[in-house]
Amino acid sequence: MKLIKLFFIAAGLTLTANTVNAQQKIGSVNTADVFENMTEVKTAGEAIDNLTKTKQTEIDKLINEYQTKLKVAQDKEKTFNETNKEALTKELIAAQTELDNLGKKIEEARAQAAKEISAKQGELFTPIQQKIKTAIFAVSKERNLSYVFDIAAQGSNLVYTDESEDITAQVKTKLGASATASKPAAGKAKK
Repeated sequence: MKLIKLFFIAAGLTLTANTVNAQQKIGSVNTADVFENMTEVKTAGEAIDNLTKTKQTEIDKLINEYQTKLKVAQDKEKTFNETNKEALTKELIAAQTELDNLGKKIEEARAQAAKEISAKQGELFTPIQQKIKTAIFAVSKERNLSYVFDIAAQGSNLVYTDESEDITAQVKTKLGASATASKPAAGKAKK
């Protein structure tokens, strides 16, 4: 009798575990699609483009200054003769030093511009990424999903989706972005 009771208890636990596992819902979201359709991303992109153009203009001015000074030095070098040899040599050495310093200044300006642009990207895009993450969590909870895979991420563990629980459109709607989702073909294995 105890053996039969033990069998029914074990069978009941197994069925309960299978029922719990069967109730876990899995969804997918294409964060790249969501990200691309947000107006904040377009605004941030324009701000980054403007900063990049401003920095490039500053660098171009330095390059033009370098080229002008190089041309002046090259023109002076053409007038080199025995009578002005000593004075011209001193001028050309000074010009070379100035050109070297200007070259270093250009490289420093490029490095500083890259650093500022990168910092601005982090400043503008990090809150947007957090906003997307918050929306994904909200939609996932609303739809009682246990797991959500990002189908935009390369190397994700998702190998197959029937798209029945693709929440990309709902996340975009929650964020006020364009609601049309670009979906992979239904029932296809991901490569």
